[in-house]
Amino acid sequence: MGKEKYRSSKSAKTLAPVLFSQYQPQLSSRRSSASFPREKMTFKRFVEIGRVALVNYGKEYGRLVVIVDVVDQNRALIDAPDMVRCQINFKRLSLTDIKIDIPRIPKKKTLIAAMDEADVKNKWEKSSWGRKLIVQQRRASLNDFDRFKVMLARIKRGGVIRQELARLKKENAA
Repeated sequence: MGKEKYRSSKSAKTLAPVLFSQYQPQLSSRRSSASFPREKMTFKRFVEIGRVALVNYGKEYGRLVVIVDVVDQNRALIDAPDMVRCQINFKRLSLTDIKIDIPRIPKKKTLIAAMDEADVKNKWEKSSWGRKLIVQQRRASLNDFDRFKVMLARIKRGGVIRQELARLKKENAA
């Protein structure tokens, strides 16, 4: 008996007007037309033509690309000045805040000009995400002697901080 209740579409049709009647648009005091209450949008990175993304997996890992077309709900056509245009799954892309104004499926020359005009590379390098990745790449490329020099510099810095802290404690105690 309970299964029939869920299988029947009749009950869903009769409940729909009751459920959605409480979500009627409120009339704005300034305008006579109906409008929904405005809420702040929390999500700002949408999959759209011109959105700059970072490839997070695969052969093109770590490369900045631009979405030039959306193929379907799972894939996009991406392009960059130094790569061949290809399709990629959205799971392999990390969307950035940077967006450039380009038409759908632009020529390579148009894409390069738009990226230069929008100064994408400098915006990326100045962003905290870009700076973090640059530091990670720099650390990964260090050889053994460079890591040794970094270790010595950290020890030296710790000693200077410790001395300054001891001096400040001594001043406050006196």
